[in-house]
Amino acid sequence: MLTHALSEKAAYFMQLEDQFGAHNYHPIPVVLERGEGVFLYDVDGKRYYDFLSGYSAVNQGHCHPRIIQTLVSQAQKLTLTSRAFYNNLLGEYEQFITSYFGYDKVLPMNTGVEAVETALKLARRWAYDVKGIANEQAKIIVCKDNFHGRTSTVISFSTDPSSFKGFGPYMPGFEAVAYNNIVAVEKAFQNKNVAAILIEPIQGEAGVVVPDEGYLKAVKSLCEEYNILFIADEIQTGLARTGKMLACDHEEVRPDILILGKALSGGTLPISAVLCDDEIMLTIKPGEHGSTYGGNPLACAVAITALQVIKDEKMVENAEAMGIVLREELAKLDSHFITSIRGKGLLNAIVIQHANQDAAWDLCLELKANGLLAKPTHGDKIRFAPPLTINKEQILECVDIIHRSLKILS
Repeated sequence: MLTHALSEKAAYFMQLEDQFGAHNYHPIPVVLERGEGVFLYDVDGKRYYDFLSGYSAVNQGHCHPRIIQTLVSQAQKLTLTSRAFYNNLLGEYEQFITSYFGYDKVLPMNTGVEAVETALKLARRWAYDVKGIANEQAKIIVCKDNFHGRTSTVISFSTDPSSFKGFGPYMPGFEAVAYNNIVAVEKAFQNKNVAAILIEPIQGEAGVVVPDEGYLKAVKSLCEEYNILFIADEIQTGLARTGKMLACDHEEVRPDILILGKALSGGTLPISAVLCDDEIMLTIKPGEHGSTYGGNPLACAVAITALQVIKDEKMVENAEAMGIVLREELAKLDSHFITSIRGKGLLNAIVIQHANQDAAWDLCLELKANGLLAKPTHGDKIRFAPPLTINKEQILECVDIIHRSLKILS
């Protein structure tokens, strides 16, 4: 495996994490201390292009001035009341985000997986109270190779051993079908106890797997036919990342339950949200679900600004245009080590083919040495997802870095 020299300062911070932190991550060996726009800077002052964007949490760019200004201003007034009381920002935020996406109600949460769990509870309650499925018989369809988080419930329907192995027993009530296979979906829907299907419009953690055009629309049509809820996990794909506000917008599909997170705060603090209409949302009554931090004033203020910034700075349009440039320029490299280039907007990935099974990791180390940060997923895939503020000149510079770095695989 390739290694690159670390400074004493960087090695010190890495050693601290190794000694005192859990070993549940395998980071690229770089120690970061500052971010601005599309750039990150390490403890030695070296600048890098960020091609991961905090797994799409930093769509608006690092430390966006308007978002930071809102964060600081609100933090000096009021940060948390809990939902035991009203606050002056929650209603304003709820009105703003429901109007923004066109739903009756929002249930605010913190992390992405909390929002997924919330959507699953809503789907089950709707199944019993509205659809009329017998108590505790509701089934939710998921897709193989999914990634919706790491709670005990969510890993129960993962097909990735690194997520679920050794953490059983598992939560029942889920069935996994092949992704991008409408026949498999319809077969699963024959079960009268199916309440919902949970789906990523593009499978991000699996390596930016983009389904065939028309797949999402076909799934939605089947949901309407069989009276089944369409739950879209847009935590990574939403908020302009794929060149539309939501990835589902590419096929004009309106989810029955919409899950958002990550860039909802512009990368400043955990904020997530579940949106749906009254028929679904009002099945949960007071005391049946909640979160101490969900809907806190600080999060509400930050999320409003984060969403405003996306529209004001035309990040949807820029993601679409720059994504086309990125994929076209990557294709021009004509590298026999890159077997696939895929994505939409600025959610992209390349698949690396090499005799060395660590080739993708080695390439990411070389990219780091040359000033670009990316990380492999599932061994041979590397996501390229820069902040949505990136411009064409920067894209071209990044492709040049990728071109030079590929020589390490020769």
